[in-house]
Amino acid sequence: MLTINGPRSRFCDNMSRRSYLKIGSLGLGGLALPEILRAEAAGDRSSKAKGVIMVVLPGGPSHIDMYDLKPEAPSEIRGEFQPIGTRVPGIDICELLPRLAGMTDRVALIRSLVGFLDDHNTHWCTTGWESHPPMDSSPVVPGFPAGDWPSLGAILSQQLGPRIRGVPPSVDLTPNDADARFILRTPTGQPGFLGSGHAAFEVAAVDRSNITLNDVGLHRLSDRRALLASFDGFRRRVDQGLMSDGMEEFHQQAFEVLTSPRLAEALDLSKETESARSRYGLAASYPNEREGKTMLDQFLLARRVIEAGARCVTLAFSRWPFGRMLQGDYNWDWHKDCFAEAKATLPLFDLGMSALIGDLEDRGLLDDILVVAWGEFGRTPRINRDAGRDHWPKVGGALVAGGGMKGGQVIGSTTRWAEEPLTRPVHFREVFATLYRQLGIDTSQPHLTDLSGRPQFLVGDHKHLPELIGAY
Repeated sequence: MLTINGPRSRFCDNMSRRSYLKIGSLGLGGLALPEILRAEAAGDRSSKAKGVIMVVLPGGPSHIDMYDLKPEAPSEIRGEFQPIGTRVPGIDICELLPRLAGMTDRVALIRSLVGFLDDHNTHWCTTGWESHPPMDSSPVVPGFPAGDWPSLGAILSQQLGPRIRGVPPSVDLTPNDADARFILRTPTGQPGFLGSGHAAFEVAAVDRSNITLNDVGLHRLSDRRALLASFDGFRRRVDQGLMSDGMEEFHQQAFEVLTSPRLAEALDLSKETESARSRYGLAASYPNEREGKTMLDQFLLARRVIEAGARCVTLAFSRWPFGRMLQGDYNWDWHKDCFAEAKATLPLFDLGMSALIGDLEDRGLLDDILVVAWGEFGRTPRINRDAGRDHWPKVGGALVAGGGMKGGQVIGSTTRWAEEPLTRPVHFREVFATLYRQLGIDTSQPHLTDLSGRPQFLVGDHKHLPELIGAY
């Protein structure tokens, strides 16, 4: 059973309340996915990027062990890993990322990312804003607008609408179990003050080949009233403050998804060839992972869903299973055994990211699709007594590619032990400004209005990165 989840809201008891649709019993026809973006590109080569894939690394990835190694630092700083040369002379990255090292001409590395808080909350990774209301295990950060900030996917949904009927503008591939959501703390596709109609479709990674709606068959889907009646349980779970703004739009999108094969086809990995599955590491066994499983399928799903017509696909990647490390699960919060965790995790990230970028390029889609990978902060330069690295909000790193952005470069640098930016500090809202610009949205205008009626700018007074896409 595939679960397609609607917006998640938090109530006064601080518990996460989730609404969902279980869809099945639909006879689904075939769909030739690759033609969609290519047809658009052929029709208008001057058009902006068509979509974005955001890879969130929850827990705080170690910038000093990935993209910004300090081999001349003392052992308690530099750690166990050595830098290796890459396809671009003068750019070095971690030895555990050899595949990405072979394609640095197509990616840009940001070594001086700033704006973080010491809070395990991916809110700023997905909305562009550090201010947020109180959430589980997170402090109140003042400055958020009435209704809270919308995610990148919600903005694209509201500003641009669906690209293809039957495919939601924003799709979230993050696992929906409680432990996984506790690590993220905020839904990666939250609608904020834009309302539930712009929330991401949250797709639980289970059996994607069978899509049913509470036993409602195809013959009943022609009756719109019967279809909407089956959503009653969903409607009761929607945050009342958002229901009046966007529910009808949600109903329309849900109806189109249920009566179209596009999303179902995209989520069915059995449609992929063995060679494609092997490229993403899905044909291999991973004895060091629980039951030999990984989350590498998320990268292939992201490519398929963005190719099917979504504007924004978000995934949260770590080792499998993704959740609380105290309970034996995995994320990037390596307070102890940092180097053992890196040896197990970075090769998987290297495989998934390189496969995604290379696959998009081979299919002629990399110029149309933006890719960004980052987490909520970096890690301490100094190794602690448990052979780990602790939270470090002073600086972090990111990888970006595609969508017309200039690869083959490093933006910014850090001080000798990677404690803070030395040159060109980059605020994460500058990255958001760059993504929006490439997607054809002018961030200099107050496009949005929050629930109190106040106009809101997408990225405040931040501007795009000219290093990536040219002058202001």
